[in-house]
Amino acid sequence: MGKRKRGATEKEPLPPLTHKPAAIGPQSSITDQKRLQQNGSTTIQIIVGSYDRVLHGVTATIPEATENGGGSSLDVHFADTFLFNAHTSAIRCLAISPLPSSEDPSQSHKLILASGSTDERINLYHISATAPTFDVKKAVSLPTLGKTPVTENPKNRELGSLLHHSSSITALYFPSRSKLLSAAEDNTVAISRTRDWTVLSTIKAPIPKAIGRPSGDTAPLGGTPAGVNDFAVHPSMKLMISVGKGEKCMRLWNLVTGKKAGVLTFEREILQGIGEGRWASGEGRKVEWNSNGDEFVVGFERGAVVFGMDSKPKCRVMPVPMTRIHQIHYVPMKQHDGQTSDLLAVSTEDGRVIFYSTSVAQGADQAAVVPISPISTCVPLGQLGGKDTESTARVKDFEFLAPTTVKGTETSGMVVTASSDGSIRIWSIRGLELSEKLQATSGTSDHSHSGKQNTNGEQNDVKSLPIPPIPQWGTLLGTHETGNRITCLKAFIMLSPSIPPVAVAEHKDGDAFEGISDSDKDNNN
Repeated sequence: MGKRKRGATEKEPLPPLTHKPAAIGPQSSITDQKRLQQNGSTTIQIIVGSYDRVLHGVTATIPEATENGGGSSLDVHFADTFLFNAHTSAIRCLAISPLPSSEDPSQSHKLILASGSTDERINLYHISATAPTFDVKKAVSLPTLGKTPVTENPKNRELGSLLHHSSSITALYFPSRSKLLSAAEDNTVAISRTRDWTVLSTIKAPIPKAIGRPSGDTAPLGGTPAGVNDFAVHPSMKLMISVGKGEKCMRLWNLVTGKKAGVLTFEREILQGIGEGRWASGEGRKVEWNSNGDEFVVGFERGAVVFGMDSKPKCRVMPVPMTRIHQIHYVPMKQHDGQTSDLLAVSTEDGRVIFYSTSVAQGADQAAVVPISPISTCVPLGQLGGKDTESTARVKDFEFLAPTTVKGTETSGMVVTASSDGSIRIWSIRGLELSEKLQATSGTSDHSHSGKQNTNGEQNDVKSLPIPPIPQWGTLLGTHETGNRITCLKAFIMLSPSIPPVAVAEHKDGDAFEGISDSDKDNNN
């Protein structure tokens, strides 16, 4: 081998590549989300629980054009924020504390998430209320086997667990940022303080008496179906209604004293009118107040009954065709005259979310479809999902996000639904569309078509009219597959990241709940 000459120059290194390698899915999505935040998009935090013990957090970033109905379903960007086994058994319910007020800078931009399960535990977490900000240079692309990117929020953290219940958790509710109400199958409703998680008071419902024993029952001797199915707190924060297992009644509680205020038994006519036959349990499964506090609804297996403040039934809700009901919510909407009126939204077994007006009802002219009852039937105004949209999986839970005003124009409201097949769907409904529907129904007198009974107790002849098909409302913006059997859902619109968070202690949050105080703890336990 010859020696290299001293005067020879070494070869120059290869020039650097002028093109960059293509970014993988999560990294490119981070860039897209940063661009969407700069364009004034909306970010929704969605949290779902499942039978598979998984607590799954998803953020959906919706551009402004898509939000107003001008985009397609491909414009919605989903990202996983957290995904882990939160409990040792199925998750049954979720609750999120109210959002901090933008007018009060002393409130921290953190929310409390509570999850209840059949393992008798209530797990608590801190969730950031602001949308995460992305810096492409500092962002880390987390590895994932799926197509959905992972954007972990470092502000989310675990707080701990509550173990003051001795049976499965059935319902959770934050009336304010300082109180948590929890119900369980041990026939108790506990009121806890979020400052130090002390149980201030425990409301105990009576255990129902066993009437007979059905054949094939696997319950132990002496064991009867017991537990609080659901409860609803009045907007005044001083009253509460609860429904329980094995009881054909609902109970009214005084939250100031923590004692029972009354019991209303469901009459046979009410139960028969909503499809609760002789061998049905007849127990209420869901209950909720409207925003004004002048009426409430009690949901059963296949129907619901709306009651007034006098505890008398106003109308009933019967989905057509008859199917099982899973969730009930009131949707507050503002009319053109500035007044607030509520629509009643119901999710069904056949994959629909049906909107009803409780101010206008029909008579008993649907005898061929629903059971005959002297109680008038609520008028369905519109629906989301169903066979027309090829979404027929049961809707276990849903959340309505109220319309907002941006630059003087009212944007569309959004409905987030969770199905048992693991799919999360986001629907868009224009606020003006709901307002026009409410304005059209409010012009008709209440229960103008309700059937009445004569002096002989017989139903008067009511002209039988054909039942028109329920129109489809809104537009499907996007669908996300979680891969888990969803049982419950919570969602909220995240605050803008431009608002700087305020570092304050959690006990400085406002206490708007004037129910049971600390002094009542020793008297009511």
